[in-house]
Amino acid sequence: MNSKEQVGSTGAERVAGRTSADIAKWDVEDTAFWESQGKRIAYRNLWISVPALLCGFAVWGMWGIITVQMLNLGFPFSQAELFTLTAIAGISGATMRIPASFLIRLAGGRNTIFLTTAMLLAPALGTGIVLQHKDWPLWAFQLMALWCGVGGGNFASSMSNISTFFPKRLQGTALGLNAGLGNFGVTTMQVVIPLVMTVGIFGSLGGEPMTLLNDSGWIFGKIAAGTSTWIQNAGFAWLLSLVPLSILCWFGMNNLKTVSPDTGHPIVAFTKITYLYTLAFIPSILGLYLYLPKPTGLGLISMWVAIPLDIVAALLVMKLAAFGPMKEGVSKQFEIFRNKHTWSMTALYIVTFGSFIGFSMALPLSMKVIFGVSHVPDASGVMQHTLNNPNAPSVLAYAWIGPFVGAAVRPLGGWIADKVGGSIVTQVISAVMVVASVAVGYVMMQAYGSATPETHFPLFLGLFMLLFFASGIGNGSTFRTIGVIFDRQQAGPVLGWTSAIAAYGAFVAPIVIGDQIKAGTPQYAMYGFAAFYALCLILNWWFYLRANAYVKNP
Repeated sequence: MNSKEQVGSTGAERVAGRTSADIAKWDVEDTAFWESQGKRIAYRNLWISVPALLCGFAVWGMWGIITVQMLNLGFPFSQAELFTLTAIAGISGATMRIPASFLIRLAGGRNTIFLTTAMLLAPALGTGIVLQHKDWPLWAFQLMALWCGVGGGNFASSMSNISTFFPKRLQGTALGLNAGLGNFGVTTMQVVIPLVMTVGIFGSLGGEPMTLLNDSGWIFGKIAAGTSTWIQNAGFAWLLSLVPLSILCWFGMNNLKTVSPDTGHPIVAFTKITYLYTLAFIPSILGLYLYLPKPTGLGLISMWVAIPLDIVAALLVMKLAAFGPMKEGVSKQFEIFRNKHTWSMTALYIVTFGSFIGFSMALPLSMKVIFGVSHVPDASGVMQHTLNNPNAPSVLAYAWIGPFVGAAVRPLGGWIADKVGGSIVTQVISAVMVVASVAVGYVMMQAYGSATPETHFPLFLGLFMLLFFASGIGNGSTFRTIGVIFDRQQAGPVLGWTSAIAAYGAFVAPIVIGDQIKAGTPQYAMYGFAAFYALCLILNWWFYLRANAYVKNP
């Protein structure tokens, strides 16, 4: 990769031999350049970006599955403590997206995607290590969950990078492929992890197995109690894909100097990335320390205070710590906050992507504690939720279906929105989500008061599939709406901001659902989500569908 691009009389760059890692001239709006060289380079970067982003989603979301198996293996933590692990990964990943939106311009696409992909090796390895030790304190597991947030942050940098490689007419297709296929990381994780935990794939290097105390499962059914299980493979398995992917990113991707003119030497670029990602941990740790109960934290504030505090702290840290070209980039980023559509689209993206990632994180453990237990009253008539349900459905056989549906239909949502308008699609799916949330809340209430909750499982699963379907369609429609409302200069920052805020759904959903299950009223969580969807339905109508809308059905 040492050859340099030459500029021919046609205006398109010609490559003597192989393409340089750093491309000095890039004009994809020039048809001659795009056809002669740009298309090949752009699609190569896209097809490397997709599996890298998929692994980012997988590492970010894997605690949703790990916690289920920790419960099956008898780890000495309460259900509420296990829900905090998925929530911690959620808030960390959401916060990481805020600085991640700056990384491409500051450090270059190839440098950024390579390093952020390679960074996932650390939490994957660390997770595998801590999972071998039941007797380790809760904070060790919480630290690994926090570190896994790097995978959540990768979405913002990945989308920002791919958007620079394609002409405007192909932006929707390229970003839809990157986001939609990347979202399959959640499904991939939920299928792969139960499989790799059944086999000692690393031999003696992978540690000793543990024995299931309760029935577990995989996509083909139950795994009986008493079976040997290598839970540590949930982390270790990703090393098999992350190592070759990191190498592929380094040797196959490019830095566009027209987008990232001042990246400097790769070591300098890596320093910038590490610096910004390290800064993102500060507000996450502060918010979690104030929020989490003792002994992990102080337990001084509620989740609804912790999230705004985390967001404000992240923005403040970015503004105060910015230097050189970064300072100008931050100032431009902050200009989006003066546009009312930034705030309306943020709320609507929470409805769609926030629901998708939140339910993906919370659903496996929720299914376990609602349907894996027979809910029966004791002698005094007080309902108990501790008796193992021998007829419980296999959580790990079903948990992957919802995220699969949501990811699969995302491109369909964008295609429909192109035909009829983004906001009308968002309006329809918001109405569906209101009804489905109320219905699933009612079913959860019935199941949580039943000695045979498995009888309610088919309807519960079907309703959640409807929620995932609607949220996936809405992901595509809101994506399209942002591209229409904002010009190219602002669309990128708005996309980064909305995706960051919506990603807090990965923190909110596990906490809200977990708290309400603990209180014995799981239905209230879903009723609350329905109320929010209803408010956003009105918001979407007011901004984009009423007679005098600000922008009509963009």
